[in-house]
Amino acid sequence: MNDIRRTILWVIFGFSAVMLWDQWQIHNGRQATFFPGATPRVEQSAESGRPSDVPSAVPPAGNASVPTASASASAIAAATGTSQQSSGAPAPVREQVMVQTDVLKLTFDTQGASLIRAELLNIADRDDKRRNFVLLDDSKNLIYLAQSGLISAAPGAALPTHKTPMRLVSSELELKSGQNQLTVRFESESVGGVKLAKVFTLTRGSYTLAVDHEVINQSNAPVRPQLYLQLVRDGNKPPGESSFYFTFTGPAVYTEAQKYQKVEFQDIEKNKVDIEKSATDGYVAMVQHYFASAWLLADGISRDIFTRKVDTNLYAVGMISPLQELATGASQTVKARLFIGPQVEKTLETLAPGMELLKDYGWLTVLAKPLYWLLDQLHRFLQNWGWAIVALVVVLKLAFYWLNAKAYASMAKMKAVNPRVTEMRERLKDNPQQMQQEMMRIYREEKVNPMGGCLPIMIQIPVFIALYWVLLSSVEMRNAPWVGWIHDLSVPDPYFVLPLVMTLTTVVQTSLNPVPPDPMQAKLMWFMPLAFSVMFFFFPAGLVLYWITNNVLSIAQQWVINTRMGVPPKFHLPKF
Repeated sequence: MNDIRRTILWVIFGFSAVMLWDQWQIHNGRQATFFPGATPRVEQSAESGRPSDVPSAVPPAGNASVPTASASASAIAAATGTSQQSSGAPAPVREQVMVQTDVLKLTFDTQGASLIRAELLNIADRDDKRRNFVLLDDSKNLIYLAQSGLISAAPGAALPTHKTPMRLVSSELELKSGQNQLTVRFESESVGGVKLAKVFTLTRGSYTLAVDHEVINQSNAPVRPQLYLQLVRDGNKPPGESSFYFTFTGPAVYTEAQKYQKVEFQDIEKNKVDIEKSATDGYVAMVQHYFASAWLLADGISRDIFTRKVDTNLYAVGMISPLQELATGASQTVKARLFIGPQVEKTLETLAPGMELLKDYGWLTVLAKPLYWLLDQLHRFLQNWGWAIVALVVVLKLAFYWLNAKAYASMAKMKAVNPRVTEMRERLKDNPQQMQQEMMRIYREEKVNPMGGCLPIMIQIPVFIALYWVLLSSVEMRNAPWVGWIHDLSVPDPYFVLPLVMTLTTVVQTSLNPVPPDPMQAKLMWFMPLAFSVMFFFFPAGLVLYWITNNVLSIAQQWVINTRMGVPPKFHLPKF
């Protein structure tokens, strides 16, 4: 039993030391040793923010990780690397078009009608509350774009792509008061005898755009085009994202067959991506802490799914969907949706199956989802996320009251027999085998189960880990105040008051536990809370608040149970 405890403590202490060293490396401007971030950004061109040596943000040809889409992806690269002008047509002036609703301010590039910037109007920037949060951008600080276009099933044939000049034909670009929807239309000239129109429909209060791709065959022969939809992003984590959070940034794919699959940027680099390559359902997405973007097609539409390295620190995820053959003069409209916004679970659930998984709870989703539901219900009643966290911990402690009571009762018994065990260990310190036998005899006589204090707590650990992920993943915590100086539960306490209180409560709780008979183990029992507490100086205030509440309630319950069992609570200090 002592060896098991000692091992657990060493693991926790070692892990804490590793993360502290990692943060020290980052703080001093060096690359993290154990949890390295993304590759440093390559030099940007002043004109567009895109790497100066990348002709376009499209999947290059020849990636063996996407066998079903390789020919089509080659066609994308070939098509966007050449001129897209129709014969004799003057080149339209390239412009940026701003479109605004009550929740989104979007910037489109008339080259391909690509979405190159997205401001979320109701969400403040973390560093400067006076500015709106920017999710998509094409600048020296961030490359994150949403693109679409056509390629031909016939090799070498040119069609309108995301590099083809397009003309804005809409007059209204802002959602007016009393207006529920806004439609913005872009049209290309004929390329290869095919004309492409993109119609974006924005709805009041929604972060989802309906995107209709109208394809018209103006040539003298049948054509068989394919539509591609892609998201392009650099490999950097969002600014200010701590390595302590272990949040995911990168592409994600969902299909009914393989469910939710995250793709690490490093796996794209190494051609080790293992995702569903073909499907008739699902979506592709780019995910980061609290926010996501995603392309969606209707179920039943076949699509090939790809992930690509575009260039140094630039990656793409997308879908390629074949259209029916179009005779001369025929047209077809393919309806898609583009989501750009916060990972609000209730909103994501309404968009498509599996969309709520963009808010990633990891392997404890089955526990995390009901915990989030309960937290949301408490918030509706209390109207404050901080007090909702406190109330949720109280509810959980009540639910586990009897388990905790058994654990603390067992600890109280251990504390009562500690003097006998300590005397025995001193007397038999030169005979370890007899010492162990004598210890077991004392435990049997006193009816003490050494594991009695551990098992009830171990059962609860998955629940509290799930709650950790709920609080870490919920965008509702972002910019959410609690009391006084806590104006944002998603960032660390600016004055470190909560981490200091958390450290104090952890020390008090540890001092109430029975002193381990093994001197080395007794010392490690004090290293653990101190090392663990240091980590909380980097954690969001909401997480620290949850842990403080849990500690205070645990101390109160332990104090009451010890008193009832005739074992007066007694604080013991570490002896080093």
